[in-house]
Amino acid sequence: MKTKYLKNLGLAVTTAGFMSLSVLTSSVQAADKISMALPGVPPVFSTLMTFTAKGAGFYKKYNLDVTLRPFNSGVGAARAVASGKVDVSLSPTPPVAVMITNGGVGLVGIQGMERPDWVLGSMDPTKTKCEDVRGKAVGVDSPRGARWIQLANMIRACKMRPDKDVPTVNLSSNVSAAMVAGQLTFGVLHLDDISVIERESGKKVTIVSSIAKAAPGTHYLTVTTNKKTLAAKRDAMVRLVAAHIEAIAYIYNPANLEKTAVFAKATGRNKKDAMNAIKRYTAIDYWPKDSAGLSAKRLGKSIKIQVMVGKRTKGKSGINPKKKAVTPAQYADLSVYKDALALVKKSK
Repeated sequence: MKTKYLKNLGLAVTTAGFMSLSVLTSSVQAADKISMALPGVPPVFSTLMTFTAKGAGFYKKYNLDVTLRPFNSGVGAARAVASGKVDVSLSPTPPVAVMITNGGVGLVGIQGMERPDWVLGSMDPTKTKCEDVRGKAVGVDSPRGARWIQLANMIRACKMRPDKDVPTVNLSSNVSAAMVAGQLTFGVLHLDDISVIERESGKKVTIVSSIAKAAPGTHYLTVTTNKKTLAAKRDAMVRLVAAHIEAIAYIYNPANLEKTAVFAKATGRNKKDAMNAIKRYTAIDYWPKDSAGLSAKRLGKSIKIQVMVGKRTKGKSGINPKKKAVTPAQYADLSVYKDALALVKKSK
């Protein structure tokens, strides 16, 4: 009887061991779920690195199950991160800095894109000066969204402000479509919008102003998360950035041009337009391939501009003069990229 009991006990222990091993193996294999909010419907071309990370299998390589969710604007995406509705977003740096400073929102940047490509375009070759925009409707994404903010930067030289001297029309990422349809003369555009507008309309887009001239050296986009989310999911965030590092390297490889252009379909671009855009953007190092893309100098300049805007508008826009502006060191956590880069090198 004792022998039979011991045999049964051994079987039970062995079975429990196998069950524990099974649970452990399942836990290791289960991919971590991450939700990421993207600017624009359809998403702007900047998001190509995320669609490449997904399409080329880099998220999967780093054991991540990433859901990409388009939002009407990058500001809306950042708000979703702040509220905990999503884990991370790709959002314009200036409004994120404003949210952190004015509202005490616990947002932090873990990766970035430093080179803004915004231009103010005109479909009328006779209206090519800043003053020509006064009183005319301009297509933007949303109130105080990325395009709205860049419009403010580009017409500041003419001492004008959006929705005071220049009416705005909120169109998410569909500004170019409205210009093609003849519904708008002016719009805040990305570089990849221009060739599409010209091809579809048969008309030339004239550049009234560019952010590179109006506010040189500013910062563009930030992969933004919530400090609480980062604390809870730091390992997954490191792997997310690692996937982006590999995706960016993939985009820059000319051998992958056609495949990457297919991934760009999610941004609303056909293969030919996407290929042209990829060539144009990689030529200016649009996606940072050798750094976190969180230059303290560029971040500092973007924050400084928002401080100036806040003073000029008495806190109605920009950073509230009564608040102490976030610093670049407070804005960005560079340790995530550092660990992600080490992980990429280890995985080679």
